[in-house]
Amino acid sequence: MKHIVIFAKIIEADQAAFVQELLDKCLMVGWRVTIPFQTYEVAQKWITIPQEVEIIDYIDFTKESGIDFLFSLGGDGTLLEASMMIGASGIPIVGINLGRLGFLASIEKRYIVQTIDRLVASDYTIEYRSLLHFSSNEGQFKSYPYALNDMTIIKRDHSSMIVIHVMMNGEFLNSYWADGLIISTPTGSTGYSLSCGGPILMPTAENFIITPIAPHNMSVRPLVVPDCAELEFTIEGRAENFLCTLDSRYEVISHSSRISVRKASHTIGLVRLHKLTFMKTMRDKLQWGRDLRNYKK
Repeated sequence: MKHIVIFAKIIEADQAAFVQELLDKCLMVGWRVTIPFQTYEVAQKWITIPQEVEIIDYIDFTKESGIDFLFSLGGDGTLLEASMMIGASGIPIVGINLGRLGFLASIEKRYIVQTIDRLVASDYTIEYRSLLHFSSNEGQFKSYPYALNDMTIIKRDHSSMIVIHVMMNGEFLNSYWADGLIISTPTGSTGYSLSCGGPILMPTAENFIITPIAPHNMSVRPLVVPDCAELEFTIEGRAENFLCTLDSRYEVISHSSRISVRKASHTIGLVRLHKLTFMKTMRDKLQWGRDLRNYKK
């Protein structure tokens, strides 16, 4: 019997039927289902939680070796939080998209029943995604120094541009005069980096992307570097403090901060259904090959 955990941050009224369908189908195939209490709170308003479902205040995924899948219900933000929850446990994440775009949570909610049938039949693959490992001399992000999407260094409020000095493997790379800098994994290449002009990488590419945010020097462009590199950063600017983010989390940094980023020693496994490939997701989400100029309302 498989043991699954279902995680969601928000469940709206129009999403309730899909969550109910997921619960009922999982129990129908004989799976053991656990829900964290925070998910139970947002779900019980709209749906009936069967008695067989376990409600637990806190789940330590690093010590729960018997969990087969973590179902993430929501958008990419929910899946990023789910990746933090499982840490280095190796538990695969099944991303069900209850939101809008959903590059990471790529399984559409209308395919919930088919998804479970495929999992039962072992008709799926696990795609392993690399993470960034953050460290600094001031100890930011101590509790979880990893990012599945990206790390950014950005100016605060409406202050003037900042200067970010970058070293790669101990050698000076560049001083970026910009509003900030994004260091992205292949997974994060479809996120903030893409919106700032960065390239899209295949998920299994062994690279990082350095993407400047509104650079002052127009000859500066996004740069793809091998993920075996270690990158180091120092910051200058008129303001006393700046912001550093890891995915959706942020902390304040200063002129005295010495930051480094390298590839993490563990990965995050995402369940991919056969025929639901990254290339198909790109075509569908970015509407490749569709001439919208001829679209008629």
